[in-house]
Amino acid sequence: MAANDLALDLEELQQLHSLAKRPRVLSLISSEIRNLEKLSKDGASVSSLQIPASVLTAAKVIQNPSLNYVSVSSFSWDQDNDKVKIYLSLEGVDQEKMETDFKPMSFDAKFHDVHGKNYRFSLPKLNKEIVPEKCKVLVKPTRVVITLAKASKGNWLDLHYKEDKFKPSLDKEKDPMAGIMDMMKNMYEDGDEEMKKTIAKAWTDARSGKAADPLKRYT
Repeated sequence: MAANDLALDLEELQQLHSLAKRPRVLSLISSEIRNLEKLSKDGASVSSLQIPASVLTAAKVIQNPSLNYVSVSSFSWDQDNDKVKIYLSLEGVDQEKMETDFKPMSFDAKFHDVHGKNYRFSLPKLNKEIVPEKCKVLVKPTRVVITLAKASKGNWLDLHYKEDKFKPSLDKEKDPMAGIMDMMKNMYEDGDEEMKKTIAKAWTDARSGKAADPLKRYT
């Protein structure tokens, strides 16, 4: 029933109440007046509650899609056979304003509103696989400790995944020499000046026939 109809009905019942004489009629009218007054009050209460609720809901949904993050550059890490621990030097982190996303080969941690700034620490490709559901983050007054649970026991040489450049390719579809040549190329690119001179001279001599091909023994 609309609020205007309630008000009109209530007004008419009150007029009837003032005209009625018999006790039974007065009692019935009074009872109906109380019912309408209750309905009127309940309707007003619902209306007053609904407006703030919708505002609060809207406020929760609104997010800033263009948040800027500062990368956490100061950190250290250690490990045992089962887990890796990463220590971030970050003071004043609120556990309630932290987001973490652990995946088998990566993780991403975001820390919002830390002294007015948003910070982020992520490793897009880990050295080895982890167990996301066993990973955790512990917030302390002056630092954050991230624990990564290893999927398989063993030692990590680094946090990041690094392809072994010096391991010859085992792809059977490729030329058998391709893996060795790739390895020699990487040795040349990563080597010092003396290494580069030695490899370059060996290749030059082999091509000119002055020396045996240094890779001939691999064929």
